[in-house]
Amino acid sequence: MGYYVSMHTKISTWYVHFGKRMIRFGLEEEMSIYCNQVGYLPEARKTAVMTEGEHFKVIKVQSNADEPVLEGTARDMGVDRASGDHVHIADFSEIKQDGVYCVQSETGEKSHPFRIGRDVYRALQRDMTKALYYQRCGCALEAKYAGEYTHPCCHTDDAVLWTDHSVVKEVKGGWHDAGDFGRYISPAAVAVAHLLYAYQLFPESFGESLNIPESGNGVPDVLNECRYELEWMLKMQDEEGGAYHKLTAQRHADFIMPEDDKDQFYLFPVSSMATADYAASMALASRVYRAYDGTFADRLFDAALKAWGWLEKYPQYVGFKNPESCNTGEYDDVCDLDERLWAAAEMLVTTGEQKYQERLTELLQEDLTKTDFGWTDVSGFAALAVLTDASHRADADSVENLRSAVLTEADRLVAVSEKSGYGVAMEPEDYVWGSNMVVLNRGMLLVLAAFITEKKEAYEQAALSQLHYLLGMNAVDYSYVTGHGEHAYMHPHNRPTECDGIELPMAGWVSGGPFKTPADPVGIERIKPGTPPMKCYVDHASCYSLNEITIYWNSPAVFVTAYFNRKQA
Repeated sequence: MGYYVSMHTKISTWYVHFGKRMIRFGLEEEMSIYCNQVGYLPEARKTAVMTEGEHFKVIKVQSNADEPVLEGTARDMGVDRASGDHVHIADFSEIKQDGVYCVQSETGEKSHPFRIGRDVYRALQRDMTKALYYQRCGCALEAKYAGEYTHPCCHTDDAVLWTDHSVVKEVKGGWHDAGDFGRYISPAAVAVAHLLYAYQLFPESFGESLNIPESGNGVPDVLNECRYELEWMLKMQDEEGGAYHKLTAQRHADFIMPEDDKDQFYLFPVSSMATADYAASMALASRVYRAYDGTFADRLFDAALKAWGWLEKYPQYVGFKNPESCNTGEYDDVCDLDERLWAAAEMLVTTGEQKYQERLTELLQEDLTKTDFGWTDVSGFAALAVLTDASHRADADSVENLRSAVLTEADRLVAVSEKSGYGVAMEPEDYVWGSNMVVLNRGMLLVLAAFITEKKEAYEQAALSQLHYLLGMNAVDYSYVTGHGEHAYMHPHNRPTECDGIELPMAGWVSGGPFKTPADPVGIERIKPGTPPMKCYVDHASCYSLNEITIYWNSPAVFVTAYFNRKQA
């Protein structure tokens, strides 16, 4: 591939660009202008954050003259609580012409370059979706699809049941969940649901080929990729209908390539959390795939029905805890009511049967948020199912209950976003492990609010602000998506990326992001106590509590970008 070299003001660093990615050499000085390094939509609000100076100008990069296209005074926001920075907001929304620009302060410092254009997030969405292909387990990644990121087939041996080693089952396939090689039902169900709803609601955003083995088969590639995960999930159901909680080795592998991991994999016991997530995601998938493959849709629905039968047979919480000798992901939960709520909603929307409405009505009386899209709390998916159902199968009370919850929380998030110096809908205490998932799930909720009401502008702007934060408008000056932005993070906690001998990570991986109380040795060593939450981040492969990748951090990012790409189609 060709490359070019550029020099950026106030950064004593050379950038070598390979396609849309780059290698960075040298040392850098601290920036004081923070922007969305990927870019801005022409008609959207456009802002950058300045921590030094008030006056700014916007310059068109590589123009013949260094004359500004806009000059202005940034708005003083005071001290931002999450970052500790005194922030000024430079607003350049009136610039709508396509091109590459940068913001320059009165001291002469320039921001990273960014682009304004209608298609500015298309490559981003494509790469974040294609990244899931690189997590495929049980097959070889070939050069014609994976480029330089190839590896032989991995993890093809049968698994054994942890509680009875005489039970052996073929369960190869699916996606590696994160930077390790485990596969887990609840995270899988959530990631698939993010993607399937993105396609169902914004299909015009998914016309581009991902260059995966199934491309060109007449099915959108996002559905081809999700099917690879769903085919594995179908293998993870026991005779009664329960879903095995996870499929992992006894302990996490060392940093090795997936094909070199020869440890025995185990099926761990069924949990009610996993089974309810399984029922919900299978019911949803059966609706989406019905138009493309009726036989596959029937298999998915039969699995959902069987899982629902298990939930009725075991109405009490059936939890999961790692055995003492096991250190792989636990994905435990202390309550399964939100999972059962999601399952009831999906079964109702899929079938229209009264028994699911009755169960939904019961569960809506429980003390549940009804607005979250993470693996711990999936209650927001019930709202997503009911409020976007074109057939209106849920009763009016259920619709109003969920609509009110969504709009109330969305209004709160708009207020938090507007108060934040960086425009992010996060309070200081919200910077937990995987904080970027929280940011993106909140972006999803804001998109849903925009989708169901006429009051779109405030919700859309707040949702877009979450994307700006992710892509560089944050206090550490990182784009948290590999390969996108001039200062994109480079060292995800991901075994193949660290072990493949390739300088650059594959593009499109979302980092976990800042964590107010780092839990890995490198993060603890490098981040001083008292560091503001938004600045508790290190781009280092050993920082599993700050910089790991997961399938369910990418999937909500795809949902949010698909919404804005739909609007530009």
